[in-house]
Amino acid sequence: MRPEILNPFFAETGVLKGIGPALAKPLARLGLERVVDIAFHLPVSWIDRVAVDTVEGHDAGKVIIVTVTPTDYRASPGRGPFRVVTQDRDGNILNLVFFGNASAWVRKLFPLMEPRVVTGKLELYGQDAQMVHPDHVWKPEEAITLPAREPVYGLSEGLTNKRIGDLAKQALARAPDLPEWIEPSLKTQQDWPDWRAALLRVHADPADEAARNRLAYDEIFANQLALMLVRASSRRRKGVPLHGDGKLRAMLELPYQPTNAQTRTIGEIEGDMAQAVPMVRLLQGDVGAGKTYVALNAMLVAVEAGAQAAMLAPTEILARQHYDNIRRMVAGLPINVAILTGRDKGKARESVLMGLADGSIHILIGTHAIFQEKVAYKCLGLAVVDEQHRFGVAQRMMLAAKAKRPPHLLVMTATPIPRTLTLSNYGEMDVSRLDEMPPGRQPIETRVLSVERVDEVVDALGRHIQKGGQAYWVCPLVEESELSDQAAAEARAATLQARFGDHIGLVHGRMKGPEKDRVMERFAAGELAVLVATTVIEVGVDVPNSTLMIIEGADRFGLAQLHQLRGRVGRGDGKSVCLLLRNPMLSQTARARLALMRESNDGFRIAEEDLRLRGGGELLGTKQSGEAQYRLATPERIDALIGTAHDDARLLVDRDGGLEGPRGQAARTALYLFERDAAVGLLRSG
Repeated sequence: MRPEILNPFFAETGVLKGIGPALAKPLARLGLERVVDIAFHLPVSWIDRVAVDTVEGHDAGKVIIVTVTPTDYRASPGRGPFRVVTQDRDGNILNLVFFGNASAWVRKLFPLMEPRVVTGKLELYGQDAQMVHPDHVWKPEEAITLPAREPVYGLSEGLTNKRIGDLAKQALARAPDLPEWIEPSLKTQQDWPDWRAALLRVHADPADEAARNRLAYDEIFANQLALMLVRASSRRRKGVPLHGDGKLRAMLELPYQPTNAQTRTIGEIEGDMAQAVPMVRLLQGDVGAGKTYVALNAMLVAVEAGAQAAMLAPTEILARQHYDNIRRMVAGLPINVAILTGRDKGKARESVLMGLADGSIHILIGTHAIFQEKVAYKCLGLAVVDEQHRFGVAQRMMLAAKAKRPPHLLVMTATPIPRTLTLSNYGEMDVSRLDEMPPGRQPIETRVLSVERVDEVVDALGRHIQKGGQAYWVCPLVEESELSDQAAAEARAATLQARFGDHIGLVHGRMKGPEKDRVMERFAAGELAVLVATTVIEVGVDVPNSTLMIIEGADRFGLAQLHQLRGRVGRGDGKSVCLLLRNPMLSQTARARLALMRESNDGFRIAEEDLRLRGGGELLGTKQSGEAQYRLATPERIDALIGTAHDDARLLVDRDGGLEGPRGQAARTALYLFERDAAVGLLRSG
């Protein structure tokens, strides 16, 4: 239960003065539904104001506060601006400019010859000094003292900066004084304020780096501590040690010698599975690095030990691809591999359920259907989760709950994760990396072209098709939109069909599963020469004959996603090419992203750069995964502080008595404050 001291801080925003139904809606659009949300809605920038007595040209570009006297009105013809001509103390002219139908109310606001205090940005228009729509206007006797630095908040339609600032003051008044959870010597070394003081300071002075770092650190620390408690809880549970005798694995045949990285990782997994403590391991491997072979070895260890293994895939396409590949790899072995997806009905489904219950099915591959209520395993010993970033913790736990005792868990991703995010989001897991490519895997040649050369690209595509090649053409949208000039998949497919006939297929996320699968199967069988698609093909398509990838609007994608899409080619013996079609006008960030794609095929390097260029918020699907999100810690601060936070959390757990010691009681409050309190429940239940 949340500590009583935090309850006023977690009350709904309706307790704050001035918030009714009308204001609640724009606040909700920003995710501000509780007092704590408003307090944690930190300023994004600030305005520095300069108090002056006279209007001088050298102050142009600054936000000034000055007393002026209106002397004349000047209305422009038509819809032109309305101007109030004013003079400062020394007679210098300052034009106050208003747009829209402003004449009537501006005249009331600025009676001639009556002084007013105004504040706003001073600009030069030719030789004239002007201020467009002053921020504030007062009578001299009513003028309030504005802070020299005014915070600027992220807004939504229906909200003003002043209103958010007023609400923030009310929210901060409810922020409690809390006991200190940071190790004392660290706090002294960093010269950080107390938690509440830091929150007050950031809202008063958004440029206060020490206060911002303190708040970011607190959030990172709470997340690291929560992950350690999750890990400790899992290690206290008793699983089933699985010792394989190696007979099935000895029968496996690979077309190449396993890489050193595969051999190392297989050894790590085998060692984990031999322990009574359930394995929780993250396997990272770039596209084509051989994760399926590693996962199959782990599943065969389980089968050799008399247990069952299940592999969870995010899409039916990927599940069926794994099923086909694994069945081919284990051909001739005395084991039974089955598949279960939402498409499987009737007798086929019943047969699989019976085989799982009586143990005659050794390995099950499927979608979320494999952990539905009616699915029962005789002895589930290993759960493998593919494309980890597509699933949240809850789905992993639902699969694990299918075992009588906690199964070993191997989660895999082909999306390389930067080391910072690995520690931040997967700190409860051991991590293995496949950082070598199997022999013979060729680098993919990547070229960047302006979309203005699309006709040349279509001609080249025609030559590619004539030689018997296949290709992907990726578009970001399903249909035309007035809000975007991105090429639409449907429109692009229609254009290519007009040129190449019915050799063109189309898949997108709005299609029903069976319909999408039929198109994919036709492409895999070579019946279609070109597959036009949205990013639905990012994961789970393996067509070795396809050696050309065309990505339209490539500058609109993140690096990690571009790398994943590029990885759909280069799966056969032929040379593969990826064409990135960019818009003519590029931002510096977009230019840097595309240049890196051209230079490198290293997914881990690309992931690190993606984090630097884009930030963690939209990287790697983390928003959809149910994993930890940060409100106070930016990617740069996570990168700078996570190592220290990890060490401090480890110190608390190992030296300072965990949550039971004096500092631990304060840290328990921090877990609730930053909503990582599920870890407290795990600690109790463990």
